[in-house]
Amino acid sequence: MSGRMEIAVDLLWLRPKQVGGTEFYIRNLLDGFLKLKEDFHFYLLVSKDNKESLAHYAGDERISILETNVESANIAGRILWQFFCQNRFLRRHGIRKCFTPVYCRTLFNGGITYVNVIHDLQAAHYPAYHPVHEIAYSKLCWWLDVHFSRHIVAISEWVRQDIISRYHVRGEKITTIYNPITVDPKEVVSPAQLEEKYHIREKEYYYTVSQLIPHKNLGTVIEVMRQIKERKIDLPCRLLISGVNGESKRQLQKQIQEKGLSEEVTLTGFVETAERNALYKYCRAFLFPSVFEGFGMPPIEAMLFGSIVITTDRACIPEVTQGKANYVADPYDVQEWIRVMQAPVDRIAEVDFSAYDQGKLTEAYYGLLTKIFTE
Repeated sequence: MSGRMEIAVDLLWLRPKQVGGTEFYIRNLLDGFLKLKEDFHFYLLVSKDNKESLAHYAGDERISILETNVESANIAGRILWQFFCQNRFLRRHGIRKCFTPVYCRTLFNGGITYVNVIHDLQAAHYPAYHPVHEIAYSKLCWWLDVHFSRHIVAISEWVRQDIISRYHVRGEKITTIYNPITVDPKEVVSPAQLEEKYHIREKEYYYTVSQLIPHKNLGTVIEVMRQIKERKIDLPCRLLISGVNGESKRQLQKQIQEKGLSEEVTLTGFVETAERNALYKYCRAFLFPSVFEGFGMPPIEAMLFGSIVITTDRACIPEVTQGKANYVADPYDVQEWIRVMQAPVDRIAEVDFSAYDQGKLTEAYYGLLTKIFTE
């Protein structure tokens, strides 16, 4: 291929405000591409129900919207269309190269060159937390990625090594590129607005951002709040949890109610960016009890707002937080959480935030895609 890079970007998997960190990742990356000066052309492969949230990208003449007859909310229908119709659709539009920023892909290449991003192998590590059909689909796609995609991007070195270990793939087929993270320090609501809405005061509450799913280990920090309350420990007894719905939502709500924490623990649901940023900025500390992550953007976002982070030492978390957070060795040990919360260390000044720079990471993606698609 000579001239500008022309590829499809598969966004059929994107269900706005429902897929957590992967949505922030791809929007940050697309925004980064808009800032590049290079001459490329992206065809955003969109569905009937996510096209409106992506339409503004077509304001750049280097980006076109390519609408399919797919509904992203109909996951089974989307998968079947991708398996059996996507290649033909792309060929009909004269496209032979496709970047898919998640693990989903077609059954066969069908004359299309694919590059996929694998964010984690979560269903392989925690099968008990996933239905059988979801595990089967994930494993099939990972296998197809490894054997049929031209190249794979891993979002952390931990994920890269996990793929290599599990699938015995050549290391040179996988490139590690961190997730770009962008926050606007000026995009915050006031502490007064937070106090009015949530009845909290600056530095008198803890905060976390998480999907409401089992391996995020939210039950442990809820139990921490119970012990702070009952033992009258000299720590804020107020916790806000922001996140999209997950299968643990009812269980967490029940736990909060049964422990008598309805006034101390709040599940905020989805929050707008300015409110989330303010919650990061004004919290006593950001708690991230997850036991498994492929990257974990929220701790970095919290650090960007100057907040102390208390988290676990599992999976990629120490890597992406550069060893500069406060870590608990046993994620389920409530007493250890309390001890760390009583005497956290602030090492934010030591963090190299350029590792998450949108411009640098977008250029890394552009360079990799240009190389792979011109080989």
